[in-house]
Amino acid sequence: MKLKVCGMKYNPEEVAQLQPDYLGFIFWEPSTRYFDVDMLDIPKSIKKVGVFVDASIEEVLQKVEKHELNAVQLHGTETPKFCKDVMQSLSKHRQDKLEIIKVFSIKDDFDFSCLKAYEESCDYFMFDTKGKLPGGNGYAFDWNILKKYPSTKPYFLSGGIGLNEIDSLLAFLESPASKQCYAIDVNSRFEIKPGLKNMEQLEKFKKLLFD
Repeated sequence: MKLKVCGMKYNPEEVAQLQPDYLGFIFWEPSTRYFDVDMLDIPKSIKKVGVFVDASIEEVLQKVEKHELNAVQLHGTETPKFCKDVMQSLSKHRQDKLEIIKVFSIKDDFDFSCLKAYEESCDYFMFDTKGKLPGGNGYAFDWNILKKYPSTKPYFLSGGIGLNEIDSLLAFLESPASKQCYAIDVNSRFEIKPGLKNMEQLEKFKKLLFD
């Protein structure tokens, strides 16, 4: 199981000391966690993820190159064609593989049939809670919905995951619904303020779930 800490802004180097597998940097200007500074010195063992919401391919490519990103997370209404175009464009500009994560938001239910069109245009799916903003809303959806997950593509589980969810998260990870769960994505529930992560809480979460 992998760990992704998203919404990096004020203390990414400190968070990197915990050795998560992924660090997420948000490149959507309306976000309070918008990352608009130079990338700091992040160990190469940690994959840097750029989070975009209905951005242009040109903007995605520019941020990937500028910040030497390892993955792109598409958190808007991007079509399968757009995802494939991003994938192909990035492969022309890079020798190493850059991962594409397509996000889908869930509230009370979800039509999993929409995933089929994206199967060949991304490496991972991510399931987040549907809220007012495209992420970072601070509450979880009903993970039992994922019992209906029809794909073999690995996915990230996101949305309002914090220390209070440890027991239910451990129970979920032992259930058949988690078979394709590849990573846990955390953000707002570990913040002192948007973009500033609480190191003590993150360390405790990582120890309880991953050690």
